[in-house]
Amino acid sequence: MTGSRCGSEAARRAPLALSAFRDDEGGFTTVAMALALLLSVTLAFSAAAAGWVASRSSQVQRVADATAVAGANVVASFSTVAQVLDACVLSMGLAGLVTLGAGLVVSCVPGLSVAGAELCATGGRVLESRRGLARSSAEGLERLEGALPALIVANSASCASANSEGSISYLGCAVPLPVTSASDFSALEAEVSDEGLEGLSAEMRAASEELEAASARAREALERGWRADCGSEPHCLWERAETLAGLSSAENPRYVTADSWTFGAPLARARSYYAARLAAQRVEGESAEELTDAACRRAFYAYALDRVREGSYVERADGTVVADLPSLPSSADETRETELFVSPDWPCTMEGGARTLHCATSCPGALGEPAGTASLADLDRGVVSRCAACGMDVGELGRVAAASTPIANGFEHHWEAIVEASEDYERAVAERSEAESRLRELAERGADDFDRALDQLAVERPALCPPGAWGCVAVVGRGEGATVLTELTRAFLSEQELPAGVAVSAATLAPDDGTAENNVLSSFLDALVAGDSVLAGAADGVLGLWGELLVGYGSAAHGAGEVASEFLDGLDGVLGGSVGAWLRDRLSGIVEAAGLAPVDMRLRRPVLVNTQDVLDQAGLDHASGVRELLAALPDSASAEDLARSLGVPSLTGGAGGRMVVAEVPLPGTGVSIPLSVDLSRLAGAA
Repeated sequence: MTGSRCGSEAARRAPLALSAFRDDEGGFTTVAMALALLLSVTLAFSAAAAGWVASRSSQVQRVADATAVAGANVVASFSTVAQVLDACVLSMGLAGLVTLGAGLVVSCVPGLSVAGAELCATGGRVLESRRGLARSSAEGLERLEGALPALIVANSASCASANSEGSISYLGCAVPLPVTSASDFSALEAEVSDEGLEGLSAEMRAASEELEAASARAREALERGWRADCGSEPHCLWERAETLAGLSSAENPRYVTADSWTFGAPLARARSYYAARLAAQRVEGESAEELTDAACRRAFYAYALDRVREGSYVERADGTVVADLPSLPSSADETRETELFVSPDWPCTMEGGARTLHCATSCPGALGEPAGTASLADLDRGVVSRCAACGMDVGELGRVAAASTPIANGFEHHWEAIVEASEDYERAVAERSEAESRLRELAERGADDFDRALDQLAVERPALCPPGAWGCVAVVGRGEGATVLTELTRAFLSEQELPAGVAVSAATLAPDDGTAENNVLSSFLDALVAGDSVLAGAADGVLGLWGELLVGYGSAAHGAGEVASEFLDGLDGVLGGSVGAWLRDRLSGIVEAAGLAPVDMRLRRPVLVNTQDVLDQAGLDHASGVRELLAALPDSASAEDLARSLGVPSLTGGAGGRMVVAEVPLPGTGVSIPLSVDLSRLAGAA
C-alpha cells in the first residue's frame, strides 16, 4: 500500500519507516504529532525572533529621522523669534512716522498747535525707541545665531539619547548646514531720519497761528460790517434805507446772519439808496438857507451815487477779496479832497461888478447877469465871490454829510462803519491767504520729508540664513551588545547579539500655509501688555497704533496703509478743504503707495528631505560627507563632546539659562521690556 510491489529491497523497507508516523488505519502516530508540534513551535518562535531583530534594526532610522527634526525645530524657533522682532521694528518705525505725520496734520489746524507739538514729540520718541529696539534686536539675533549650532546639536543629541531603550542605546546628533551664519541684519538697523520734521512742525504751527489770527480778524471785520448793515439796533444801514428812502425789500434785502452776507450787499443797497434820494431831492426852499441846504444835499447825493457806482466787491478764486467801497466826505476839509470841491457845477452871476457864486439859479441873491459856472475851489481862491444871500461855500456843502455821519440815525454813519470794516476785512483776508499759502508750502515740504522717511523704512527686510537654514543632517549610531530575544527559543536557537547600526537623515524648514493667519504677533503683544503695567496703562493712543500695526502686519488682509489711514482719519478738528485735510489725505496716500508688504508670518515646520539635497546645497559629496560625519562621532560622549567632534562651537556658559535677544523701549516712559529666550528649552534640557 505504501511502496512499489515490484520495487527494490529499500522499497520493501519503506512501510516499516513510515509506520513510525502512520498507523495501520492510516492515521498519524504520536511520534508524528509530537514532531509536528515541535517544528511548528520552532518556526513560530524563530519568526518572532526575526521580527524582533528586524524591528530593532530599523529603529535606528526612525531615531535618525526624529533627531534631524529635533535639530530643525531649533532653527524653526529662531525663525519665529526673528519674524516677531522684525515685525516689531518695522511696525514701531511706521507707528512713529504716522504719529509724526499726524502731528504735522494737526499743526496745520489753527487752535491745535499744542496738540500738534505733542504728537510730533511723541512720534520722535517712538522713532527713538525704534532705534533702540532695532539695535538690540540686531545684536541679540546675532548672539542667538552664534549659539544655534550648539543648541541644534544639544537638542538633537538629547532626542537621540531619549530613544534609547533597555540595552539598546543610541548616540548621535544633527549637524546644521550651513554651520555658520550668513544672515544680514543691517536692514533692522536702517536709520529712519526724522530730522527736520519737528522743526517743520514748529514752522507750520507758527503759520497756522498766523492763519488763525488773520481768520479771526476777518471774521470780526465781517461781523462788524454785517452789524452796521443789517444787525444794529435800533438803526442800521438797512433800516435807514427803508426809512429815509422807502426802498422795497427787493432793493433793500435784509440778512439775518453774517453767514450769507458779503460786503457786496451794502454796496448794492447804497446804490439804490442814493439813486432814490437823488431822484427825490428837489432844489427848492422858502428861504435862501433852505435852498442852499437842498442844493448841497442834491450835489452830495449825485456825488455819492457816482462814487458807489464806481465801487466794487469781488471774491477771487484764490480766496482773496477786492473790497473797493468808497469813503464819503464827512467834513469841509474832507470835501476839499473830493471832486465836489473842484467840479465847476455852481452857477454864477455878476453882482456889483463881481462874479458871484450861488447855490442855484433861483437864489434870491442871483439878480445880475449870468456869468457861467465855477467851483468851490474857485471861491476859496477868490476867483469868484461868495453870495451874501445863500452863503454857498465848501463849509455849507460839508455840513450835509457832517450832520449824518456822527450820529447813529444817519445813513452815512453806518456806511462809514461798513467802509472801515471792508478795508479791515480785505487786509485780513489777504493776510489769511498769505498765511494759508505759506502753510500749504510747508505742508508740501512735510509730505515730501515724510515720503523720504518712509522710503528709508521700507528697505529690504533682514536676509535670514542662520545655521541650519539649508537643513540639518542627523547621524545616529546604535551600539553593539544588544542580545536578541531568546527566552522562548533558547532550546531551538543559539544566543545572538544585535549588531551595531547607523542611519542618516535630513530635515529642513518649509512654510506651513495653514498657519498664514496665526496669532503669534497678537499673543506676543498680549504678553507685553499683561507683563508690564506701564505698557498696559499706556496701550491707548500711539502705543495702541503700534499694536494695530504689529498685529496687522502679520496679515495681508489688513495692511499698514489701512491702519495708518484710520489713525489719521480719526484726528479731531481737521475739516475738509483745509490744508490739514489735504496733508492728511496726502500722507495716507503715501503710506498706501509705499507698498509695505506684510511680514510673512507663516510658521516654519521641519520636514524630512533627501539627505543628498541638503548636502548638495552645502557643496558636499554625499558619500564622503556621511563618512566624515560617521568618523567624527565618538563612541560615547555628551552633547558638548559631540559638538566639539563635529567642529561646532560650543555654547558659552552651557545650554542653560536665558538669553536676552532684544529690549522694547516704551516711548516716553524710560522703561524697557527685555525679551529673552530660554536656552535650556531650545537645547532639549526641559
